[in-house]
Amino acid sequence: MTWSSEIGKVAELCKQAGDAILRFHRLGVDVEHKADDSPVTEADRAAEEIILAGLGEIFSGVPVVAEEAVAGGDVPRIGGRFLLVDPLDGTREFISGRRDFTVNVALVEDGEPVLGVVLAPARQVLYAGERESGAALAEIVEGRIGAWKPIQVREAAEVPPVAVASRSHGDAKTEDLLTRLSVGERISVGSSLKFCMVACGEADFYPRFGRTMEWDTAAGQAVLSAAGGLVTHLDGTPFGYGKTDQADDVDFANPGFFAAGNRDLISRAVMQG
Repeated sequence: MTWSSEIGKVAELCKQAGDAILRFHRLGVDVEHKADDSPVTEADRAAEEIILAGLGEIFSGVPVVAEEAVAGGDVPRIGGRFLLVDPLDGTREFISGRRDFTVNVALVEDGEPVLGVVLAPARQVLYAGERESGAALAEIVEGRIGAWKPIQVREAAEVPPVAVASRSHGDAKTEDLLTRLSVGERISVGSSLKFCMVACGEADFYPRFGRTMEWDTAAGQAVLSAAGGLVTHLDGTPFGYGKTDQADDVDFANPGFFAAGNRDLISRAVMQG
């Protein structure tokens, strides 16, 4: 893979954050709850501190919208180019001792995630996507990022298609849609790994009806898009970023979406949704 200089640096930065998270994962953490009742730990904050310090050097002057900073009231003014950071996506999985939590960093330009890195620390796997370069994964071996291996979505969905859905946020509407789409295998996974599984061709479809935040989805969407997939609103229109001054919700909140390896599945979901 031929990456920009930025994406390699972001991958190394995510690895540093992941190393910090794993130290907490082994030792255990105290759990607090934010104003929206979502859990937060020392691991979230430590990882975000590492990422913010590094991004200031890699993308000097580019605003950074980071989950824990925003929770603390630090919401930067953004323009057409900004960064989104979720230092520990899948905190519930992390607290429960599961392995499917991630570190997410994405660069957004004109509403589109054009660069994204997703690290699964407990799995020691990195996923990266860049609009101009494609998508790839790399394993972390003996503390070093290994060779990048290109990934891409399945050109045609399995028959019946394989769906991936949230482990912690399942709902009846999702189950109903998957039934009507005659989905075969259903894989329950936490965090942004769902996007990466579609990007790797391990699944075909990921629907989400509940609310997420932009830092939850941007890096995964960047990886999936670079691998040949797509993410849309529930009506099939493009899924964009930089949603501020929302009359009916808070800044950077996402509505529901469909993520898939091909347009056909999106079209079928829109018709059935």
